[in-house]
Amino acid sequence: MNTFRNLTVALALTLSISGCAFAESTQFTPLNFSNSTYTSDNYTTVIASTNSSTTTPATTTVELTGNQQMQSAISELDNAQVEVRNELLNYKTKYSEVDAKYTAIKNERSELAKQVKATEKRIKQLDKAKEKIRKNMM
Repeated sequence: MNTFRNLTVALALTLSISGCAFAESTQFTPLNFSNSTYTSDNYTTVIASTNSSTTTPATTTVELTGNQQMQSAISELDNAQVEVRNELLNYKTKYSEVDAKYTAIKNERSELAKQVKATEKRIKQLDKAKEKIRKNMM
């Protein structure tokens, strides 16, 4: 049983290390969400009648497709996040107000309950005193 457990631990360790080794070759390259433009080098070949072919690099600026849409989507999400946080603050404020009212009413209720018990106790004492007086009169 001990051998089986050792083999299981060794297999799990080997799998976890091999996963890290295989993940090393796959690199994550995130998209660039900046508003910068990229230049692409297009090489064209010009053939002259007497000259040999020459290459001249032509640089053109190409803006990423959908970059503005991504930026606007991110800004909309930021605005939505701000709105939700404001709502959360409003709810927390209302909650604290209701909680304060609740604790105040709870404290008032407990004080009134104490007064009711004290009053009931006094009534019982008065009833007992009346009964004693009645017994003494007979």
